[in-house]
Amino acid sequence: MANHAPTVTRYDGIRFKRATIEGVGIHYQEAGDPAGSHLVLLHGFPSTSRMWDRLVPALASRYHVIAPDYPGFGLSDAPPPDKFNYTFDHIAAVMSELVRELGIRRYTIVMQDYGGPIGFRMAMADTPAIRAIVAQNAAAYDVALGPTWDARKAFWKDPEPNREILKKNLLSFDAARTRHVGKTPNVELYNPNSWNDEFAMLNRPGMGDIHTTLFYDYRNNVASYPKWQAWLRQTKPPMQVVWGRYDLSFMVEGAQGFGRDNPNCETHILDAGHFPMDEKPDEVRALHLGFLSRHL
Repeated sequence: MANHAPTVTRYDGIRFKRATIEGVGIHYQEAGDPAGSHLVLLHGFPSTSRMWDRLVPALASRYHVIAPDYPGFGLSDAPPPDKFNYTFDHIAAVMSELVRELGIRRYTIVMQDYGGPIGFRMAMADTPAIRAIVAQNAAAYDVALGPTWDARKAFWKDPEPNREILKKNLLSFDAARTRHVGKTPNVELYNPNSWNDEFAMLNRPGMGDIHTTLFYDYRNNVASYPKWQAWLRQTKPPMQVVWGRYDLSFMVEGAQGFGRDNPNCETHILDAGHFPMDEKPDEVRALHLGFLSRHL
């Protein structure tokens, strides 16, 4: 069950709250009218609900928005791996429980990167609850995994000899920066506070163990791609994919499969990176608001 702490309200109407799920404190943002259509925003790696700062105020003018930090991320609790099972199955279950405890029965998922495998699990566990899906650079096809993933696949195959290589590839400052800017020609549009803050979070005590443990489970996401694709073919939810072509984490070819499997999917390729809101916030906001207005 969730135990709710007092609310702190910011000038733009975003409320910063905390719930307890399975004994773990979960920080989340809430905005908009709770009587409206519900949106659940699922952040990427190694981001937090703060990655949605440029999007939440626009969405909240029309919808009820919930944006949590996962266990081990941001302002949520980060119990060590021997106290919390860091798998995507488990994190998805915790997020689903949070949604239920907030009294939300039907909702739209907005997901990016790690939010993809969490969102797909939530959707498949309770398909009738899902009204629509919005995805930003969230992989569900093998073709998305380019050369950056070679060291990661080696870690999955043989963890201990490849652990330090994995940390450099995934958890280093250079990796944090590259995750944002990718191969963009417009680096000056990117706020360096983004990757500096993310790198600082990853260097808090115990976080290296948490995130290598969780990333080891990422191999099960790749193994689940065929199940997610089959679910899309079967259920055909209203879906919008917005993908930054400069992403070096997920190749742009990974954007195309959603529309092949789901005829109710619209796909937009933008001149942006792994986090499309970094470089094209106005365009992303307009695309999402247009899609949501047509389907909610």
